[in-house]
Formats: sequence, structure tokens, C-alpha cells
Amino acid sequence: MSAMSARNILVINCGSSSIKFALVNEAHTTFPLQGLAERLGSPEAVLHWQFGDTKETLNMPGADHQAVLCKILPLAQEAAGGQLSGIGHRVVHGGEHFTEARLIDESVIEGIRTSAQLAPLHNPAHLVGIAATLSLFPDLPQVSVFDTAFHQSMPPHAYRYAVPEFLYKEHGVRRYGFHGTSHRYVSKRAAEMVGLPVEDSAWLSAHLGNGCSTCAIVNGESRDTSMGLTPLEGLVMGTRSGDVDPNLHSYLARALGWTVEQIDRMLNNDSGLKGLSGLSNDMRTLSEARLSGHPGAILAFEVFCYRLAKSLASMACALPKLNGLIFTGGIGENSAAVREHTVAHLKLFGFQLDAEANARCTRGVAGEIQAAGSPLILVVPTNEERQIALDTLALLDA
Repeated sequence: MSAMSARNILVINCGSSSIKFALVNEAHTTFPLQGLAERLGSPEAVLHWQFGDTKETLNMPGADHQAVLCKILPLAQEAAGGQLSGIGHRVVHGGEHFTEARLIDESVIEGIRTSAQLAPLHNPAHLVGIAATLSLFPDLPQVSVFDTAFHQSMPPHAYRYAVPEFLYKEHGVRRYGFHGTSHRYVSKRAAEMVGLPVEDSAWLSAHLGNGCSTCAIVNGESRDTSMGLTPLEGLVMGTRSGDVDPNLHSYLARALGWTVEQIDRMLNNDSGLKGLSGLSNDMRTLSEARLSGHPGAILAFEVFCYRLAKSLASMACALPKLNGLIFTGGIGENSAAVREHTVAHLKLFGFQLDAEANARCTRGVAGEIQAAGSPLILVVPTNEERQIALDTLALLDA
């Protein structure tokens, strides 16, 4: 495929106060244009972007999503040489409505709106982004790619909670899972890297960033994952607690008089690595502090790795066999120490690291890091933007 005939897709990820974007060209591995707008709606609103090797910053005090998208879209048109084929939107929660990416129309927008109560921080922001791009580019095909869609292949015994049935039937209370785009991408890449057919492969996948989740992937399909109704369930994360006793809410309400909102905020924003360490939600900061003997950093690191290993071991229940373990995401791709300590808890699976290979795989370097005789352990850099672009192109081709 010549670079001239290759198509360009603008990938947009709207958060509640941020927009991440990238222009993806199907023939190139690097992005011609990428950027981030943050602190939207505040006096500090700012847009950063990189076009080729040139980095730019624009202060946009008070700018909202619409104002920033009005700036981003012409940049994308220019970077694409006027040849923009479509726009792919990351949408966090598709509920049970969506099992795959969809061309955006009124029914899709309604489905995203219906799922908004399951993701009140994310879905309303996605809708703002979709409305803005539709009004600016009414003729461009636009596609929504759902974080939850990949996990819709989980069987009921993996996704149902043991609560009264009406809560599921009438209110959608079940496990949905997230990071689906990432788990899907890295499991395909892992199979390619070692020459296995995707449709005959079984992986444990760990996506570790500020948000973290594990996934059991069989023949390219999700069979179980650690996140649930919301992205709070499962692993210890940057600021999220992960699993706690479900009665913690009532205990704190009684003991401290806290409201549901206060408890939610504490579990989502003040817990995880940040809460345990009393220092930071950033694994890089904690890794340095741990080496200099900071007790909170040591504890946070050890709890994080142990809980991750425990989750991976439990995910193995969903696998008929095991081809290997995949690490991805900012922490998974860059922290050799996290990988080493996590694998040390998984002795029963026969996993063993090659220390040199493990140390080498950081900063975007992919590869196998297992010792001889161990099942595969792979570091696979994720590329959610590319996966969203591929899903968008597949729909345009259909």
C-alpha cells in the first residue's frame, strides 16, 4: 500500500476535562499528529500537540470541548493533507448494547446516553466530543469503539454478580470490564510475535497504567476480566482501591458518618498506590522512593504486585491452556521491577524471568522476557489509538 493511497483516521478520546487525539495513517506505525488538551473548562485550559518533530502549546483559557475540537480538527485536516477518511471515538461504556464498534447514528448516541449512568465521568464527555465533531464534520463517517465491547464474549458465570436478578434485568448490574481495546490489541500482537494463530491461543493479559486490569483471552476473545460494573473493581491502581470488602461503605457511614459520595471519592481518587504510600499515584516516583527505603512506597509496591499476581492466577480459571502472560500499559511496559515481583508470586505456573531480557524491555521495546523452560512472558506495548483506527477502517470497508 503506498503512503499516498493509505487512509487517515483521526482518533479522539474525550475525558471529562481532557481530550487525547492522534492521527493514524494505516501505512505508518508512527502518528503524523498527536496531542492532548487538558484542564478544559478552567482558566488553565491548554492544548499540546506534536506535528512530525515539532511540538506546540496553545493556552486556551476557559475553552470547552467544542472550542478545542474546533482547533484540533483543522490541524488533523492539514496533517492528513486534506485526506481525512473518518473519525474514531473511544467510548468507555457501551453496556450490553454494543458488542463491537459501530458507525455513529442516532441509535448509537442513544445507547451511549443510556449507558452514561454506568460511567458518569466518561460517557457524557464522549457525547460532547461526538456532538462537536458531527457538527464540524457532518459528512465524515464517525465510529464509536467501546472499551466494554471486547468483554461481551464473557459467559454469564463470569459476568453475573450474586445479587437479586431484578438488579441485572432492570438496572444492568453485572460485570462489564474495561481496557477491552488494549487487551484485544496486545493479545493479537502477542500471537503474531511468537507465530501462533490468534484463533488457537490462550493468554493472561495485564494492562497496567493509572488504571489497571487483567484479562483471560482465549482464541482472540475475552473470557474474564478483573474490572466490573465500573472501573473500580479488581486490581490496586494509581488512585483507585480495587477490590475492598463490599461492607466498607456501611462501616465508614456508621463509624465516620461519611456520605456515599465521600466514600466513592475516597475509593476512586485517594486510594490505590496514592493511598497506600501516602506519597504518589505514580509508580516511577514510588519505585525511586522504595529503593531509598520509604516504608509507604515499599508497602504500595508490594501490595500492587501481590494483588496483580493473585488476579492473574484467578483469571487462569477461564483458560483451557496457557500460551503465555502479557504485560502492557505504562507500568507494564516500563517497570521491570513490577514484572519481576509479580512473576515471583506465580511460581506454581512455572513462570521464570530472564533478568537481562526483562531489563531490556522498557520504553517501547517489545519482546519475550521469560527464562528457558518457562511459559512465554511478553512485554507488548499497547496501541489503543491504532486499534480504534483499525476498527474504524474495518467499518468503512464493510
